[in-house]
Amino acid sequence: MKYYIGIDLGGTNIVAGVVDENYNIIAKASTKTNCPRPDSEIADDMAKMALQSVENANLSIDDIQWIGVGTPGIANSETGIIEYSNNLGFKDTPMVKYIQRTINKPVFIENDANAAAYGEYVAGAAKNAANAVCITLGTGVGGGIIINGKIYAGSNFAGAEIGHTVIEVDGAQCSCGRKGCFEAYSSATGLIRMTKEAMAENPDSIMNSMAEEKGKVTARTSFDAMRAGDASAKAVVDKYIKYLAAGITNTINIFQPDVLCIGGGVCNEGDPLLLPVKALVKQEVYTKNSPKNTEIVIAKLGNDAGIIGAAFLGKAK
Repeated sequence: MKYYIGIDLGGTNIVAGVVDENYNIIAKASTKTNCPRPDSEIADDMAKMALQSVENANLSIDDIQWIGVGTPGIANSETGIIEYSNNLGFKDTPMVKYIQRTINKPVFIENDANAAAYGEYVAGAAKNAANAVCITLGTGVGGGIIINGKIYAGSNFAGAEIGHTVIEVDGAQCSCGRKGCFEAYSSATGLIRMTKEAMAENPDSIMNSMAEEKGKVTARTSFDAMRAGDASAKAVVDKYIKYLAAGITNTINIFQPDVLCIGGGVCNEGDPLLLPVKALVKQEVYTKNSPKNTEIVIAKLGNDAGIIGAAFLGKAK
């Protein structure tokens, strides 16, 4: 049996996992990222978690083939340098070199959304698809593109920023500096913003009492209130689904993948989200009269996608 380490580096947590050749995670180790702090310290903790995951798996580092890292930002897979990550405060961080100070193994790096997409491609919802796109609806909207079984990163390793395509000209402000981005409307953050706007306009809405009871507005608030029969909540959900379908339709029109999978916490809504999205996309997609169209599915691997995808970066490279 061959074993690999996948590290999912996030703004909040560092999670390392030992993955076997059948794509099973057999042990994990995690710690807080504790940003902001020097990149070399974060890299040292990543190496520590990698070694801890090996120990938790009752293996030795000699059993490990290589280490893969999924990181936010622009990850140059050729040089091993994270060129820029605004979430982590990294600029020209020699991540491969840092990790190899502690662990003498091949190390591969990739953008975290690309790594998660590769995980879904090798072991999840996009398995056996030649061409696939994965969209993650989280704090932002992450994108990963697989073309002919290979991760597409673009000439500058910053490809697949699907979330920063505009779907509403001069619309809501996005964190990237543009206005009206797909991310500003279809992320969990965007859904929460639209929910709060509707709550302010409709003080008698069930959304207000639900949020007061929980102590905060979440991405579930509008869906929960809709199920309770609240009309203003249904309007929020309908608007969210319309924007999400628009972004997905744009993506399909460009790439025409075999499979487009959507992941992230919002997708826990299941069919109440997926079915109307699919219906709208079917109406709007350019190839609606084609005998073969993109299959839209919910991602299967959840938070493990990034670890599994990172673990198999050596295979991708």
